[in-house]
Amino acid sequence: MLLRTFFDEKLAQYAYLVGCQRTGEAIIIDPPRNVKTIVQEARKEGLMITAAAETHIHADFASGARQLAVEYGSTLYLSDEGDENWKYQYTDGLKAVLVKDGSLFNIGNIRFDVMHTPGHTPESISYIVTDLGGGATDPMGIFTGDFVFVGDIGRPDLLEKSAGAIGSAKAGAHQMFHSLKRFKELPDYLTVWPGHGAGSACGKSLGAVPQSTVGYEKRFNWAMSIENEEGFVTELLKDQPEAPSYFAQMKKVNNMGPDLIKDEPIVWETDAVALEVWSERKGNIILDTRPSHETENGLIPGSINIPFGKILPNWAGWLINYDEDITLIVKPEQAEEALIALRSIHLDRVVKLADPAIIQEAAVVSYETLTTEEFAELKENTDVQIIDVRNDSEWQGGRIAGTDHKMLGHLRKEGSTLDPNKPLLIHCQSGARSAIAASVMLSLGFKNVKHLAGGFNAWVRDRSNEVVTS
Repeated sequence: MLLRTFFDEKLAQYAYLVGCQRTGEAIIIDPPRNVKTIVQEARKEGLMITAAAETHIHADFASGARQLAVEYGSTLYLSDEGDENWKYQYTDGLKAVLVKDGSLFNIGNIRFDVMHTPGHTPESISYIVTDLGGGATDPMGIFTGDFVFVGDIGRPDLLEKSAGAIGSAKAGAHQMFHSLKRFKELPDYLTVWPGHGAGSACGKSLGAVPQSTVGYEKRFNWAMSIENEEGFVTELLKDQPEAPSYFAQMKKVNNMGPDLIKDEPIVWETDAVALEVWSERKGNIILDTRPSHETENGLIPGSINIPFGKILPNWAGWLINYDEDITLIVKPEQAEEALIALRSIHLDRVVKLADPAIIQEAAVVSYETLTTEEFAELKENTDVQIIDVRNDSEWQGGRIAGTDHKMLGHLRKEGSTLDPNKPLLIHCQSGARSAIAASVMLSLGFKNVKHLAGGFNAWVRDRSNEVVTS
């Protein structure tokens, strides 16, 4: 048996290639939308991707299962658990096998036993793997998806928070309690291959170690030690991070089937005036991926700055609407990676690309970066409005007196409630999110926008006596 792990650090998502070298067959567990790297690795090992399996209908990324079925003829193994709201809608004409608790299938000489593990979602399943080709009669490990992570378990509140499915969080927490009872009955030696690592919003304390064992999680995972069901439900639902707004969209996309990626060429815009005119049209947005230290001195009006790198898909999912056409300002050598990152959450409507050099020819708006001393002086001596764009837990843990809380992800909607005629001061925890927020507020037409270098961390360091903790 061959096993390869693929990690998308931008989404903290694991996908797995499992292959039988004797028969040349392979399966991808929870495939990402961009499967080229995994397919290339399989071919290098002499394997053909004959199948793909999903642990559940994902909320945090667009699945590559449909792409594999259409482009490569792969058989899909999909959950048939849950009610009618949790059935895959895109399988007509594809080779798809619907599985339930107790189902089993083989990829070459590798056996996969299906275990229904609801809680994170009602249809969630895990795959227990046995390497029959290696002579084993007992299983080797379990692909848990978003059921059990290293040090944590999947959150059950995403649908209620992101899509308004009232009551689903508590019901899912009760389901999770009983799923974990079954997990604890598995052999301690089984390897646990989770669907996500540290940085994912699908849990609240995921570990950075890529795999674990059942026995280790039974001993050290916080969720395994709570024996009282009501106490478990309360603890699981407590202090979960904000659910990104795009998660509801991903549920729909993965239920109905993501669009097929066609890799058609995208035009590079070279006319700054034409881009300015384009950006003024309703339904168009410019996403500028330059570093914030470059964009603070010049943004095309109406554009939003999310720097290229790990944070790009997450904040794009929060701040870009799925019905907007996008012009992506990006360095040519970063364009392919940026497009892959946006497509990973189904932000497919990139209709133009533009080299950052185009900014030199454009009319621009700008914001200012302040030291703590400058921030404090304006705060005390000027009629200003101050917003804190951190997450709820950060805000509750301590804040600058006199600030208004408006979490960054909601700022395009909530920012318009502020007074555009007053100077606006913005801060976050370290200064990165407030720079994004400054660009958002400029895009809403605000003129006098400033943000705090170093954020709340700098404020605590320099002016700790001005922090409110209650």
